[in-house]
Amino acid sequence: MTRVAFQLQVRPELLDEYLARHSPVWPEMLAEISAAGRRNYSLFLAEGGTLIGYYETDDDAAAQAYLAASPVAARWEAEMGRFFVDLGGRPDQAATPLTEVFHLEDQLAAASAPSASDNDTITTEGSAS
Repeated sequence: MTRVAFQLQVRPELLDEYLARHSPVWPEMLAEISAAGRRNYSLFLAEGGTLIGYYETDDDAAAQAYLAASPVAARWEAEMGRFFVDLGGRPDQAATPLTEVFHLEDQLAAASAPSASDNDTITTEGSAS
């Protein structure tokens, strides 16, 4: 599974309209996002219009390609484009990707995995040396 986060900047004067457009999103667009293989998709809005998006997918390239070819997504993105500052293309394709620097489950798994040095320990209890 791949975790994807991205950032966009919503025009401050259009924030109220942007929020209204997402309450709710078109049912056919929701269906396309799901059909593309994106799950656990969320958008978070910070002060000043900074928008952070997050989703999970098994194949991000395939999800991107599916949405790029979708007439529904093309219509949605054409309408959404005007909400963003300095965007060179469709919002779903031109958002700034963010680099993941921490993921709790990954680090917990790594911390609980036996290391090579753990296997090199020799127990001498009960030996007759």
